[in-house]
Amino acid sequence: MKFAHETLPQRVVFAPGESAAAVAAEVAALGARKAMLIASDREAALADPIAREIPVAVRHEEVVMHVPVEVAARAREAAAACGADVLVSVGGGSTTGLAKAVALTTGLPVVAVPTTYAGSEATNVWGLTEGETKTTGVDNAVLPRSVVYDATLLASLPGGLSVASGLNAMAHCVDSFWGPRADPIDRALAQEGVRALAAGLPVVAGDPAGREGIEQTLYGSYLAAVSFAGAGSGLHHKICHVLGGMFDLPHAQTHAVVLPHVLAFNAPHAPDAERRIAQAFGSDTASAGLAALRARLDAPTALKEYGMPEDGIARAVAPILAAAPAGNPAPVTEDAVTGLLRAAWEGSEPS
Repeated sequence: MKFAHETLPQRVVFAPGESAAAVAAEVAALGARKAMLIASDREAALADPIAREIPVAVRHEEVVMHVPVEVAARAREAAAACGADVLVSVGGGSTTGLAKAVALTTGLPVVAVPTTYAGSEATNVWGLTEGETKTTGVDNAVLPRSVVYDATLLASLPGGLSVASGLNAMAHCVDSFWGPRADPIDRALAQEGVRALAAGLPVVAGDPAGREGIEQTLYGSYLAAVSFAGAGSGLHHKICHVLGGMFDLPHAQTHAVVLPHVLAFNAPHAPDAERRIAQAFGSDTASAGLAALRARLDAPTALKEYGMPEDGIARAVAPILAAAPAGNPAPVTEDAVTGLLRAAWEGSEPS
């Protein structure tokens, strides 16, 4: 029990049906008077009620997956041009990621309003993509000051995307058991996150608009993100960042596909983590528990279905080896990564 754990300073508000008032209160508490509201045109209907309650100086709609550097540059210019003193993001991980990119260079506070289960809102991790390379880093400046969770904002999220996004959150939990900074507190949060997500996701899949399932899944995704922020990015996330940047793959679906393969790869070398994940699933083994959940959810299975070319397997191996954490439970070799990517590309059973 010798470790150092840092708890990141952040205010979290669960406000079902009351996001507009809750965001207004958070903005007022920061003393802000010129908000840059970041929300894509797809999220406009969700952002409109919030916009009516806060002092919007500019609405910024250019949101692109994986946050290309040129998109971040234009958002930073827009923030400077309007004299923004707070950033309010309404959307999924790409929207939160863009707000973080602006905060990274401006120091502006972020109030995040998630509309998926991505979890980026609870971490101090940023990511930017240039060409085929996605770069990530850690900086407390990008940690949103406040997060407002409103279950009603996720009621229109399609069932398939809810499943993929929730499994992305599950990946945060799993990586948190063996991330480079993982400690007992991270693992405790991650175990409860697995349990909550395993309970909430089947309810969401059956009734995507039902508040009970959404709230349970939001709770799990928040715990997942907090544990991940403490533990750091493990092998799973390094793989997905490389693949996402190289092939412009959809973020949530990529995580959903890769997760069972990384779990099967690492679990035999991390018996305590394997046992605790299995307990959270209520299963004999961690992999069996995840497989049973994925079967209930009809989860994504193959990277080839999302645009990854077959020759991308060989192209991705070297960058993944370069990014893999030194302390991964299982030895990360060229053959191991190639086999893992081949199985994830084909949609084969994890082994």
